[in-house]
Amino acid sequence: MPLTEHLRELRSRFFKSGIAIAIGMVIGWIYYAEIFAWLSRPFTDVIAAAQDNGQDVVLALTGVADPFVLQIQVSAAAGIALSSPVWLYQLWRFVTPGLRRNERRWAVGFAAVATPLFAAGITLAYFVLPFGLEILLGFTPENVENIVSVDRYLSFFLRTILVFGVGFLTPLLIVLLNFAGILSGKRLVSWWRWIIFTVFIFSAVATPTGDPINLLLLAAPILILVVLAVMISLLNDRRRARKARNTDFSDLDDDEISPLDTDTFDTDLKD
Repeated sequence: MPLTEHLRELRSRFFKSGIAIAIGMVIGWIYYAEIFAWLSRPFTDVIAAAQDNGQDVVLALTGVADPFVLQIQVSAAAGIALSSPVWLYQLWRFVTPGLRRNERRWAVGFAAVATPLFAAGITLAYFVLPFGLEILLGFTPENVENIVSVDRYLSFFLRTILVFGVGFLTPLLIVLLNFAGILSGKRLVSWWRWIIFTVFIFSAVATPTGDPINLLLLAAPILILVVLAVMISLLNDRRRARKARNTDFSDLDDDEISPLDTDTFDTDLKD
């Protein structure tokens, strides 16, 4: 396909995605009150608990134009989230012409798994966030009011759920690298100490407070998913090895590449 046609197709994909995002923003603008109530619920729960302990915590807007800007920000975030099936599909349609048929099947399967994994990470973040906020606001000295700007809280909220969601996608990336033949299951097993260490470091940085309870709430599910990813990689390596043993290489053309045996490759590396 010529470059001009690629650019024309890219422009068409961007235009359709932009329309979908704009429609999502309109929906977000209409249901702004409900969306903002959902976003601020973790903080309002903390406020209620703080007032019971005699502590004053306020979620506030400090500028004249801040209410209008806040509604635009919330509507934009809602528009991107609501239109994600459309712009992800447009991105997929732009990329798929360059993929082989089996690679397209892999991508469809990974996309189908990625959505519930990312949603599970967001759900966990929404559950953990009030505990983190309560611990952080607990450091407020006596006779001091804690006035939190809404835009800073919104940024903190979005960053937290994004990090949790991405963390839940890490095992899927491991499986993707294995299916692509880049990373074998045996190699992953040999790296188990570094994998555990990396997961705990990531969880310590990602959690709002870094305390052991919230850290374990994030690290434990990711480790379970990583173990499942390693098991899937090992099974895929065995399947690939059986397929390679049953392949008759005499039927291959002179310019056709024979499949590699990843198990033999790992053994050679260790030797």
